[in-house]
Amino acid sequence: MSAGVPLASWKTQMFESLLGFLPDWVQITVLALVVLAFLAAWALKLKRRIAARRAPRTGAPVPVQASGADFLGPYAPRNQGGTSARSGAREPSGRRLPRLLRPAP
Repeated sequence: MSAGVPLASWKTQMFESLLGFLPDWVQITVLALVVLAFLAAWALKLKRRIAARRAPRTGAPVPVQASGADFLGPYAPRNQGGTSARSGAREPSGRRLPRLLRPAP
């Protein structure tokens, strides 16, 4: 009945060829573990998405493990002085802003 056209993707054929020589109970166990890992990853992703949506409403921060470019670790700048840093505010540079960008008096 084969017309030379594969009915399954190459990934499915590889998976079946790797598990094809094993007994049925091993195949079912491996397949169940793959499905369980997929469902666990999906549930974790859904949980994080719900937590991220809920955090702005309650004002609670979303617990995120710092890593990558956002995490400076021991190289983070120290807070100089007793004053807390203003978020997003910069010191004036002394140069004048163009007329369109100046704040209204």
